[in-house]
Amino acid sequence: MGIFDLARHHAGTMPALLVSLAISACASIASTSSTSPVSAFQPVLSSTALAGGGALQVVKDLPAPQNTHNGSGQPLSANDVLEVSVFQVDNLNRTVQVDAGGQISLPLIGTMTAAGKTVRQLEKEIETAYGEKYLQSPDVTIFVKESVGQRITVDGEVNKAGIYPVSSSASLLDAIALAGGFNAVGDAGKVFVYRNVGQNKLVANYNVEEIRAGKNRNPRIYGGDVIVVFASKSKIAMNNLKDALGLASSAARIAVIP
Repeated sequence: MGIFDLARHHAGTMPALLVSLAISACASIASTSSTSPVSAFQPVLSSTALAGGGALQVVKDLPAPQNTHNGSGQPLSANDVLEVSVFQVDNLNRTVQVDAGGQISLPLIGTMTAAGKTVRQLEKEIETAYGEKYLQSPDVTIFVKESVGQRITVDGEVNKAGIYPVSSSASLLDAIALAGGFNAVGDAGKVFVYRNVGQNKLVANYNVEEIRAGKNRNPRIYGGDVIVVFASKSKIAMNNLKDALGLASSAARIAVIP
């Protein structure tokens, strides 16, 4: 069962599948460009408000999320589980979970903010805190044992829609492979990737067929991204993109509730 189906199972008032969304007559525009489908409807699909604040904006290419040093580091998130080791000081080693407020608590130095920082940033801050009063030249290593932020959602016209953990170097092709590839009606030219950047959600259209052929780069995928594949005969409009995001996000929330 895909997460779109799971969402409908738990909430009967949810919208229909992407196919229904995609064929809506409201402001729909065909995606006709094989090299850059977004360019065909960029003037129409500029931005739209999202429920809960922020806006959905269409861009040609997605930037790296904030606080990742242009993609070199994935920021930690609430509920991540970290193993903190201090070299040759075993009694300071701890396994800690980032709480809902983004904090962790460590011996001697107490509470520190972890969420939003990369592993290396947090290692350096802990080393500084221990070095100020307690240790000479401390060497701290953090291993991310469990990462909520390193999960992505893949939905729409794929064989195995779901929520998947990804590595720090995952690409769009990796994500499509995790979801079992496209189903019989999935369009490799209508793959949309959503990403949080600041207060807004950005979305870009990538042509996986051209990526596989080496005509376009294979974009990096980050934890928190939502990837939606539309059907080959669908038309794309801002309402389709907004509704697809809402449905995928709602289903993802249901899927992770015990």
